[in-house]
Amino acid sequence: MGYQTIEVRKLTPTIGAEIFGVDLARPLGNQAFQEIHDALMDNLVIFFRDQVLTHEQHKVFGRRFGELHLHPTSTRGDGEHPEILVIKADEHSKHVAGEEWHSDVSCDPEPPMGSILYIKELPPDGGGNTLFANMYRAYETLSPPIQLMCEGLTAVHDGAQVYGGRFGQTPKAGGFPRNEHPVVRTHPVTGRKALYVNPNFTTHIVGLKRAESDALLKMLYRHSETPEFHCRFAWQLNSLAFWDNRAAMHHAMWDYFPHKRLGYRVTVKGDKPFYRA
Repeated sequence: MGYQTIEVRKLTPTIGAEIFGVDLARPLGNQAFQEIHDALMDNLVIFFRDQVLTHEQHKVFGRRFGELHLHPTSTRGDGEHPEILVIKADEHSKHVAGEEWHSDVSCDPEPPMGSILYIKELPPDGGGNTLFANMYRAYETLSPPIQLMCEGLTAVHDGAQVYGGRFGQTPKAGGFPRNEHPVVRTHPVTGRKALYVNPNFTTHIVGLKRAESDALLKMLYRHSETPEFHCRFAWQLNSLAFWDNRAAMHHAMWDYFPHKRLGYRVTVKGDKPFYRA
């Protein structure tokens, strides 16, 4: 794909690319926006280095791609940038955000389209990398009989086991989100099929016995963790990553305890997952 306003350098043939030649603190022109959007669709996760952004500029960039999502556990007041999710780990952390493979907030009825993480503090010695997995390839490399079986299934994604369980947070009125989504979803832009289950939020497959559900999910998770589907991003200060939650999973490495890592994330709203034969 040719680009005129940005430079795109792939990290791997399968997933991930670094973007050069754009200052995200400045408003994007229509062509630059379209090319960044196209690079995201083509690579599933894109990375920007040496960006200096305020919270407001971070949100402006996110809003170019859609309305911003409020995290179900957000407690920040309106004057404190409620759209900004603080991603932090330090010597007091018992768990960290993203330490399991997942797609962000897949428990929502309309899970996020994409997430944009901006890193402002890093541990020493290169810790805190993030891994990303191409879920198109996870689906496409299944054998045809397994593809056919998965295409007819739905799974439950439950926020309680993550937010209320591992992180011990108190739910707002109505409880944590819990929703059912297709095991294989059709991407609303590209039309490609992607595997859409993850070990963080997915609890079981509807209509299967527990042993059957557990065995199938375990196989799908192990398959999705095939290294050939992945890229790994080594963060630097003022780096920013933008990933498509509809067709990519990610995993944050927590290899730096007791050191600190700090970032800020805005998340773009998505739509209800669907499967189209």
